[in-house]
Amino acid sequence: MNQLLSSYIFGLLIRIVEAMNLKQNLEIAAGKLCEILIPIKHEYYTGGGNSIAICTLSSIDLLQTIAARPDIMHRILVAGRLLSENKGLDKMISFTLTHPALHHIVVCGREVRGHKAGQALMCIHKNGVRSNDGRIIGASGRNPFLSCSQTHIKVFRRQVMIHDLIGNDDLKTIKDMISHLSQ
Repeated sequence: MNQLLSSYIFGLLIRIVEAMNLKQNLEIAAGKLCEILIPIKHEYYTGGGNSIAICTLSSIDLLQTIAARPDIMHRILVAGRLLSENKGLDKMISFTLTHPALHHIVVCGREVRGHKAGQALMCIHKNGVRSNDGRIIGASGRNPFLSCSQTHIKVFRRQVMIHDLIGNDDLKTIKDMISHLSQ
């Protein structure tokens, strides 16, 4: 009887794992389909500074407006957007680590619905990630798991300050923040 029960439980576990893999594969396929059907350029713009970055989240128009303003761009290292709470944050952390003079990230613009990339960025900076699975502590997005190392996350958290202007697309407010930080 115990062997029959063990075989049944093992069979259930196999089906659960297969279902989890199917869900993950469907999410990957949906992401690839979105990339084809709704092509979004992965744009960023480099500036003349080295210690400040601007992240406009999903606000593409704001990003392009900032990129067209030499009075802002000469003070910052980079302006870009952040569309996902996982791969996007992994790339942001990697970029930050390769630019040790980067110490400020101004997060502004509209939050990414569902993914909540800005909220996840604030959480990783404040709370870090769980050591067992890379989940961003406190993040409420759809898939807030990072693949970068704990060491990289710790260095990122020490290296930069995050300045929260999420929801704000007022160029004057953003410019004032940049002016303050670049003094």
